[in-house]
Amino acid sequence: MDPELLKLFAWLIPLPPLIAFGLIVLFTQPWKGLSHWLAIGSVLLSFILAQFVFWNVVSTGIEINAAIPWLSAGMDTSKWLNFGIRVDPLTAVMLFMVPLTCLMIFIYSVGYMGWPARREGVKTPPGLAAGISLDPLYSRFFAFISLFAFAMLLLVVADNLLLLFVGWEIMGLCSYLLIGFWYQKPAAHRAAVKAFMTTRVGDVLMMLGIAYLYFHSGTLTFSQVLTNKQTLDAMAATPSFVSGLSVAALIGLLLFAGTVGKSAQFPLHIWLPDAMEGPTPVSAMIHAATMVSAGVYMVIRMFPLLQAGSHEGVLTLPMVAMAVIGTFSALFAATIALAQNDIKRVLAYSTISQLAYMVAALGIGAYVAAAFHLITHAFFKALLFLGSGSVIHGMEHGEHAVHEMEAQAASHAPFYVGEGEHYTYTPTGQHAEHGRAAPPEEPEGIPFAQNMLNMGGLAKRMPWTYLTFLIGGLALSGFPIITAGFWSKDEILAEAFNKGSVNPGALVVFIVLALAAFLTAFYTARQIGLTFLGRPRTAAAEHASESSTWIVFPLIILAVLAVSAGWAGIPNNFLGLELGPINWFHGFVSKTVEGVVQIEETLPFSPVPLLTSVVAALGGLALGFWLYAWRRPLATGEADPLVGALGGLHTILQNKYYIDELYHAIFIRPTEILAEAVVYQAIDKGIIDGILHGIARAALWVAEGYRAFDRGVVHRAGDEIAESIKGFGRSFRTIQTGRVQEYLLLSLVAAVAFGLFFYFFIGVRP
Repeated sequence: MDPELLKLFAWLIPLPPLIAFGLIVLFTQPWKGLSHWLAIGSVLLSFILAQFVFWNVVSTGIEINAAIPWLSAGMDTSKWLNFGIRVDPLTAVMLFMVPLTCLMIFIYSVGYMGWPARREGVKTPPGLAAGISLDPLYSRFFAFISLFAFAMLLLVVADNLLLLFVGWEIMGLCSYLLIGFWYQKPAAHRAAVKAFMTTRVGDVLMMLGIAYLYFHSGTLTFSQVLTNKQTLDAMAATPSFVSGLSVAALIGLLLFAGTVGKSAQFPLHIWLPDAMEGPTPVSAMIHAATMVSAGVYMVIRMFPLLQAGSHEGVLTLPMVAMAVIGTFSALFAATIALAQNDIKRVLAYSTISQLAYMVAALGIGAYVAAAFHLITHAFFKALLFLGSGSVIHGMEHGEHAVHEMEAQAASHAPFYVGEGEHYTYTPTGQHAEHGRAAPPEEPEGIPFAQNMLNMGGLAKRMPWTYLTFLIGGLALSGFPIITAGFWSKDEILAEAFNKGSVNPGALVVFIVLALAAFLTAFYTARQIGLTFLGRPRTAAAEHASESSTWIVFPLIILAVLAVSAGWAGIPNNFLGLELGPINWFHGFVSKTVEGVVQIEETLPFSPVPLLTSVVAALGGLALGFWLYAWRRPLATGEADPLVGALGGLHTILQNKYYIDELYHAIFIRPTEILAEAVVYQAIDKGIIDGILHGIARAALWVAEGYRAFDRGVVHRAGDEIAESIKGFGRSFRTIQTGRVQEYLLLSLVAAVAFGLFFYFFIGVRP
């Protein structure tokens, strides 16, 4: 393809979703069907453009760079910050993953957000035309996720850190808008604010890192900062203003803080589980295609700077921070996931754990392995979240069907069941999220249709959802050979084990990640067993039904990718066999940092990490399925076996180690007290109110003065003039006698008087 045309395509990739956002917000909100077709068409166009760029970069090996002047840098008008794009191998693989995943989520959203079904047995409620969504916020939803997709695509193709940060912050806004999409729910509003404020902590530190990088280097362009080893080494050798830290180390730590917030790593992980209050497609966007993936992508992109100064197995301080936080977060989140009963929260903690794998991999220098797991994880995590939404859809459909049958049996009234996860016609015409009474919540605060203890037996009732969810669960667990998760997770473990020969800390990373892999496989089997296997434990599960094609089709596509995406990274010496140049991903992506980061062409084969990966996956799956399916499926009302097995530890895990309560006690409550005592009482009431009250009193005094002047001067003077005129009139009205003779006499007297006046005083002579 012509290079200029290819460059144009790269420029255009982020634009269609932004245009769709503008059109939906300004023009098409009343036409909900048009809104979702605009959104889907826009991301489809971005996907097609991205595919052209991806395959051309893969086939030709070229890199695309283009920029235009954007912002003048300070007083020096000859220096500009550019608005530019860069497509290198890392960008190319992201351009394959992000638009494709977004496209599947957009298609899924049509079915999820309540578009009425067109199948037999589903009636259109009276007063609603066929093809009209029952959700009044339907168009708004597609506008927001279009903006979300634009922000991620902008971040991916950006050629400098400032433009990347623009996309980064737009995603922060979109996460707030979409997590709190059902803003009528107090929990959704709280979750949106929590996500926004928690990620601000990391974002402020990241912004400081960007500013310090520009202060030191005079540029934020990747090609000028990350591809010059001499520049990187100089930054690693230059002391910063913080004692003991080089410029590169300080900038790296500040940038990594942004990832800790965005990718929900400990200690800023608390926002991500609560983000489940948003619609399920939002969860999939956040966990797979955009938000948290952006955090890991940023540190992968900036890795040459983060490892500047590393040599012979010696890790830099940013790499040590990534290794420690990533390793701890992987195990920490996996243990919490064991005790969660909300089907979406299990996946949320799984995301924290899997992202931590990538962060830990970067910490030990496994650059390609981290990028590979980022891509494969996006496909199977999107699949799992969309699958969980399908399960909730089926459960609520079953619950509504049971309620309507009960009502019909009592009143013999007709009822209508609409297609979509939440939307059923009722006399009020409203959904639970928009005014209708919601189903009762469990003591844990879990909505009925999301509690896995209320499910069971869904494999027979939702076969497509079960099959695809099973594939996604096996990929997450790293099931050997046939899933993408195995190849990417095994590469991280192999890198950690291999680097342990020169750095003992890498062996610690290897052991902890292997344990986290075992727990991941176990809680995944637990989730599948509680949700799909055994007998239904509630009437809603008994009457659940398969989702519509809008929902099932994306699940099938993502299930295929959850298997096939791993083929791109099969090691060429797998099992000690010389398979030839089969590890395409490793060879392709490593070109991104060629010359600045030392990456081994091929890791020496060792059976230890391979066996560890296989045992962790199969052992965890076997134990989980044995406990929740093969031994004896959980019966209605029966307690979770883990409650008895773990005892008090289960309560701690179920309450997430009480981290939220700890933060509330340490940060939130003192802030509230400070705000009440100082800001409200002292500043607001004492100072601000005092000033305002003083101004008000002064204004009253001035007003009283004006009123006294008005009454004493203006009003009195006016009254005196009026009284004088009235008195004059009373005095002279007596001359009005009505006698003509007297009037003639007075006229004569007046004429004589005027004559004399003019004669003597004016000097008029006849």
